[in-house]
Amino acid sequence: MILLLLLLCAVLIVWIFIGMAVWRGVSTISSIDELSHRTSNGPLLSVIVPARNEEETITDSILSQLQQDYQQIQWILVNDRSTDGTTERLEELAEMDRRISVVHIDSLEKGWLGKNQALYKGYQVSEGELILFTDADVIFNDPSILTKAVSLLRTQKLDHLTLAPHIKSQSFWLKSFVAFFLFGFSFYKRPWKANDPSSKVGMGIGAFNLITRSAYEEIGTHEEIKHMPDDDLQLGVQLKKHHKKQFFLIALNSLEVEWYRSLKEAFNGLEKNTFAGLHYSMLLVLFAMFGVFSSTVLPFFTIFSMEPAIRIVSMLILLLIGITYLKVIKQMTKESPLLFLALPFTAMLFIYSIGRATLLTYKRGGIEWRGTVYSFKELKRKRK
Repeated sequence: MILLLLLLCAVLIVWIFIGMAVWRGVSTISSIDELSHRTSNGPLLSVIVPARNEEETITDSILSQLQQDYQQIQWILVNDRSTDGTTERLEELAEMDRRISVVHIDSLEKGWLGKNQALYKGYQVSEGELILFTDADVIFNDPSILTKAVSLLRTQKLDHLTLAPHIKSQSFWLKSFVAFFLFGFSFYKRPWKANDPSSKVGMGIGAFNLITRSAYEEIGTHEEIKHMPDDDLQLGVQLKKHHKKQFFLIALNSLEVEWYRSLKEAFNGLEKNTFAGLHYSMLLVLFAMFGVFSSTVLPFFTIFSMEPAIRIVSMLILLLIGITYLKVIKQMTKESPLLFLALPFTAMLFIYSIGRATLLTYKRGGIEWRGTVYSFKELKRKRK
């Protein structure tokens, strides 16, 4: 009982600091949706979209982008060894609009992850002073989002602007899981720190990474992160390492993506990034799993303890978790705060996803992503 009480007291102290940091930090994150419409004139913008087996999403995504009112845009759609109908979809889009060009990749070069190579190949044929890296399943709901983004980048003299979209989920459990992921992401990655020039924290979101060509080339392009699964985040990290100015904003009304269609897809998708995000360290994996359980699962059980002290401390922890969770959900998503009721269960699912991703990485000798297996030894060596 004494050890349990001491553990809960430590968790309480941690949540006091986390809660304060998250409240202060999240409160500073602005929404690009609130910006007024600016002039649509500006330098040429190259939109680079990698696509591997995206026949179900690529057409809707590009059609939504073609509605943008920004004047100077070229689209470079990169077909990354697709085996479905993606090739035909891309060619149909290119015939529809002369601003679209298609690059076909038939093989993966040694040392590269597929998406990273596709982004780099798109850059090589691009001409824009500005480059937007986005995904093939992102829907652009606001026809002025690119105008707003470019205006903000130029007026604030930014090198990089990244936007967090609304993540659309269909089922209750998937909504809960995604909400918990964003909850943990907020206090683990502290995305608001990207807006602080004195901070070393960098941020990048795959749905929308707008960067100046000069900054991208100065940091070494995707060649510097060619074997990193979390390429979008690492792009932001590299920019901060080179002391570039970046902003992170939310765009819940302007951008939308259905991240995964089921929990099974979510578990499969997180295989790529989870272990990488923990730097391929078993110690960090165990620490993360224990930390999530003791901080967000255990108090839901110990609140029913017969020991008054344990019960009181557990209640205080749950109060702090609830306040912090509601702040993140309200600011960073469009979901209902009632998802908090499923928190202990989604936390357990997240623990499972960490363990699953780690075990599969060791079992396969690497990660499997989009039909390609990448060597674990090579992944780990490149990250050092």
